[in-house]
Amino acid sequence: MSETAVQLVPGRSCQDCTLCCKLLRIDELAKPRHAWCPHCAIGKGCKIYDERPETCRAFYCGWLINDWLGEHWRPSKSRMIITAEGARLVIHVDPGRLDAWRKEPYYSEIRKWAAAAARNRGQVILWQGKDPIAILPGREKHLGPLRDGQFIVTTETQGPQGPVLDARIVDADDPLAVGLAKQE
Repeated sequence: MSETAVQLVPGRSCQDCTLCCKLLRIDELAKPRHAWCPHCAIGKGCKIYDERPETCRAFYCGWLINDWLGEHWRPSKSRMIITAEGARLVIHVDPGRLDAWRKEPYYSEIRKWAAAAARNRGQVILWQGKDPIAILPGREKHLGPLRDGQFIVTTETQGPQGPVLDARIVDADDPLAVGLAKQE
């Protein structure tokens, strides 16, 4: 996504928020998830802003570009970053505040998003620490470690009360993963 193609919500900017510099993986810098980028001046911004990698140039957190996310979702306040990956809503939680997503109003909103995602065959995935959690209607499922070449899939089975959704991790050669590599 080019910098000029993104429409920021009027009045929103990163300002002193640098949470993405901690939570997200940046392959070009060999920066792992949940570690501060060595080029981040915490609470100030990027020390190599003009030379930052393409991953950083293309990134805009959900709070910056979605007006349906209230002020309380500002990452420096919520301690969470929201991103969209196709039909998947991803919530990255600061490992220093792992319970942030369970507090209100966040928890209720996340549950509503999970219900809406399920109706539309989407997913809400929450990264609490190093492992993903699938947020499903009425429950959460800890998925365990996700390795390169693996995918999170949602499955549906018929239960006594109607369809039951589940999520699991599958390898790229699993029939459930066919076509997902192109969507990721």
